[in-house]
Amino acid sequence: MLGLIAASSVLGLVPPFLLRSILDVALPQGRIGLLSLLAAGMLAVTLVASGIGVGQAYLSLGIGENMMNDLRTAVYAQLQRMPLAFFTRTRTGEVQSRISNDIGGMGSVISSLSGSVVGNVTTVVASLIAMLALDWRLTIVSLLMLPIFALISRNVGNQRRAITRQRQVQQALLSVLVEESLSVSGFLLGRVMGRTQTLVEQFSRESGTLTELTIRSAMAGRWRAVTMQIIMSAMPIGIYWAAGLTGHHGHPAISIGTLVAYTTLQQGLFGPTVSLLGVGITLQSSLALFERIFEYLDLPIEMAEPAHPTQLHRPRGHVRLEQVSFSYGDRRPTLREINLDIPAGTHVAVVGATGAGKTTLGYLIPRLYDVTSGRILIDGVDIRDLDQATLASIVGVVSQETYLFHTTIGDNLRFARPQATTEEVIAAARAAQIHDLIESLPDGYDTVVGERGYRFSGGEKQRLAIARTMLRDPRVLVLDEATSALDTRTERIVQLALDQLSEGRTTITIAHRLSTVRDADQIIALHQGRVVEQGTHTELHARGGLYASLLTKDNAQRPAPQPVRLTEK
Repeated sequence: MLGLIAASSVLGLVPPFLLRSILDVALPQGRIGLLSLLAAGMLAVTLVASGIGVGQAYLSLGIGENMMNDLRTAVYAQLQRMPLAFFTRTRTGEVQSRISNDIGGMGSVISSLSGSVVGNVTTVVASLIAMLALDWRLTIVSLLMLPIFALISRNVGNQRRAITRQRQVQQALLSVLVEESLSVSGFLLGRVMGRTQTLVEQFSRESGTLTELTIRSAMAGRWRAVTMQIIMSAMPIGIYWAAGLTGHHGHPAISIGTLVAYTTLQQGLFGPTVSLLGVGITLQSSLALFERIFEYLDLPIEMAEPAHPTQLHRPRGHVRLEQVSFSYGDRRPTLREINLDIPAGTHVAVVGATGAGKTTLGYLIPRLYDVTSGRILIDGVDIRDLDQATLASIVGVVSQETYLFHTTIGDNLRFARPQATTEEVIAAARAAQIHDLIESLPDGYDTVVGERGYRFSGGEKQRLAIARTMLRDPRVLVLDEATSALDTRTERIVQLALDQLSEGRTTITIAHRLSTVRDADQIIALHQGRVVEQGTHTELHARGGLYASLLTKDNAQRPAPQPVRLTEK
């Protein structure tokens, strides 16, 4: 591409010399043959330059767009390596804005920057050489204008850079507002709270601020640009005046052809020079976009993949926690010196009051966070020595917060295992007590679930999540309060599906309703991040400690159980 740019710039210098020959030789001497040859040469140069321009544009666009694709992919891949804590403190709309708006704004800069710089530098150098060849005296007059151009455009870049950063921040705020208020949850909240008009007014206010910043960015330095255009338009007049002076005072007169060719080349000098100054301004203002993107690309990887990961070919699911402590940043420790031994195939329940650290413990086993101290082992291997794909294939998670993509039921289930056959998908749905419901839908497994699965109830979404996990077939299963948000009847149906899912696996249940964990092999009671009790339901109940207290409170809050009749066979 750079070669094509250089060739195009050099070809652009040929027509002025051909024009000089036409005006000074062919026309005055009436040489029709020479005139035809020179005219044909000018036409040929134009055609070749146009063809090169098309090729250059294609290559430039392809290079720029592919660089944008690489950059978007790099940012997305970097974010996929971030710990869960990054997403709990970063708004989704902000992330979307940086990937779409900021990288999109950089696209035009990267696509045109290299081509513009090389093309304009080549044109400036070649024009300067040609102008010196035509008349060195007029060239000195022309060069006296360049420092004025540089002085005029000096501060425009810094001004635009500051405005551009403000504009991108405002654009991110607008993206956050759209993402939050026009999601299903946001729309429902705004409607039931009667705040629709307030949201419209807020959006209008933020959009107006963005419009103002966009206008300010576009108008920054506009008067300086107009001044340079006036100077450039006046330059031929100065050249004509200087040419008239050279015809007197004993200097040889400049021919008409030379004068016309010179003024043509002069525009080839000043135009690219102004463009180069404009590139500098654009680059400075675009640094705000680069800074926002590289803030993400330069984020440290807190949970790096091991350089030489250990392979577990036939995992059994034996989980051990040795002196595990964890804290969120500078806060007091959430978990303190946890020691647990969970043999393969057993069921362990973790109970405790709100804030005891139950969910945090569930997050550590699939390595959504890294332990602050101590270690977690699966079959004797530290989970930090396993790559993420291997660990995800061993540890499955079913949480209270069920997420479904806005696609079909089948695609949502196959997200766990894309190569799963139709028979395997149906078998997982049957085991999760959801197949009959899916079959009753007009489109069956091709039914689109809607944004975040809002076409389904909480219990139905939970069973879809269970089927998805069954399809993955993990050896270790973490159930994070998977039934706490359900009514009693739905809870019992989902619990049957969970019992089916847990069969033969190492299961760690983060329990909110203690009636679901009475049959666990071990019950771990947490208090302020420490294990204070450990044993079976019968042992802990008889002990009359924390677990017994929680059990009494749980029984007092639960309504009388209702019989459940299942249609699944």
